[in-house]
Amino acid sequence: MTTGQLIGPIGAIFIHRSRPAPMKPINKNACTLNAAIRYPTILFVLFLVIILISIGLLILLLADTNQKHGVKFADHSQRQRVHNYVRSVLARECRPSFARKNIEMMFPSSTPVAEPFLQKNSNLTEQMFRYPLPFGLLDIQPKIKNILNIIPISSSEKTGRHGCRRCVVVGNGAILRGLELGPLLNQFNVILRLNSGPVKEFSRDVGNRTTFRMSYPEGSPKIWEDVDPQLQFVAVMYKSVDFNWLHAMITGTKVSFWDKLFFWQKVPGHIPVAQSKIRILNPEIIRQSALDLLDFPKPKQRLWGWDQNIPTIGMTAVNLATYLCDEISLAGFGYNLSQKDSPLHYYDTVSMTAMLKETMHNVMREKTVLQRMIEAGSVSDLTGGVHCSFC
Repeated sequence: MTTGQLIGPIGAIFIHRSRPAPMKPINKNACTLNAAIRYPTILFVLFLVIILISIGLLILLLADTNQKHGVKFADHSQRQRVHNYVRSVLARECRPSFARKNIEMMFPSSTPVAEPFLQKNSNLTEQMFRYPLPFGLLDIQPKIKNILNIIPISSSEKTGRHGCRRCVVVGNGAILRGLELGPLLNQFNVILRLNSGPVKEFSRDVGNRTTFRMSYPEGSPKIWEDVDPQLQFVAVMYKSVDFNWLHAMITGTKVSFWDKLFFWQKVPGHIPVAQSKIRILNPEIIRQSALDLLDFPKPKQRLWGWDQNIPTIGMTAVNLATYLCDEISLAGFGYNLSQKDSPLHYYDTVSMTAMLKETMHNVMREKTVLQRMIEAGSVSDLTGGVHCSFC
C-alpha cells in the first residue's frame, strides 16, 4: 500500500495546506536603499544629541567656573566709559618729560637713575655694588662684565627714544577681560608688557603690539607670541643664576642641569630676540622703586641671606617707563584682594588667593603709591583698577 493510500484524500488535503506559501522574491536593492537612508539619519541624530549634551555640559562648567572664580565680564556701559577715557588720553597733546618730572616732584629725595639699562660702556658706580640682586650688583661683578661684553651697545635712538611718546604699561590683571581695549592700546607709541602675558588669543582685549617685553627667567614666555621684529626684551635679574640663564639665551646654548635646580619653575630654553634687542634692567631701577617710591626698609644681611621686600615687576615697569616715555598710562593693574575667588589674570583662572600668599611683595603699599601717582595726574589708569578717574 502506498503512502497516498494510507493517508487518504483528506490527509492529502491537510498535507497540502500545511506546506508554506511560496515567498515573494526579496528586492535586495530596495533593502539596501532603505538601510542607506536610515543609517545616516540615525548617525545624524546621535551626532546632534552628543553636540547638544556637550553644549549643555560646557555651559554648566562655565557657569560653575565663573561662579567659583567670580568672573564678571565688562558690560557695555563700563566698556564705553573706559573707551571714552582712553580716547581722551590719546587725543590730548603729548607733554614732553611730563611723567618723570612729576615723579621727581612727588619724591624729591629720590635721585634719578643715570640710565635704565646696563651696557658695556655703562658707568658702574660704587653705589650699584652696595646691595645684592635685585637692588644692586654686589658679589657678581665678573658675571655682569662677562655678559655685558657680548651684548652690542645700543644708543638711546636705537631704544626708540625720539619725540614725545606715550607709554602704556599693560599689566596682566583680569580687569582687562571683556573690555575690548586692544585696538586702542595698539595706538600708544610704546607698549610695555610683563612676563608671559599672551597676546595671540586675547588681542581683542589687550592688543597685539609689543615694544618691550619685560620679564625674569621663570616668568618669561615658554611660547613666544610677539611678532614685532623691533621688540626689545628687558631681562630683570633677581638672583645670580639669572645671569647664567641670560648668557645661555644670548649665546644659544643650553641652561645647565645644575642651574635649572635654582629656578622655582621651568624656564624657557630660547628667547627668539636678536642680541642687539636684549636689554638688562639696571638694578638701580628696582632699588629706586623699592626704597624711594615704596619706602621699603633697606635690605639687611642675615645668616641665611638678605631680608628685603621686592617690588612687583608691574611696579618696577611703571618706574622704568618714566625713563623711556613722556606720558605714562596703566592698563590691567589693580588687585581686588577682597574677592579672593576672583581671577588674578586675564588669561587663566588662577584666583586672587595666589597673590595673598605672596610674602615677598607688598601689593597694598604699591596700590597706595600708584593711587597717589594717578590722583596727582602723573600717570593715567586706563582701566580704573587702581584708581578710577572716569567712574
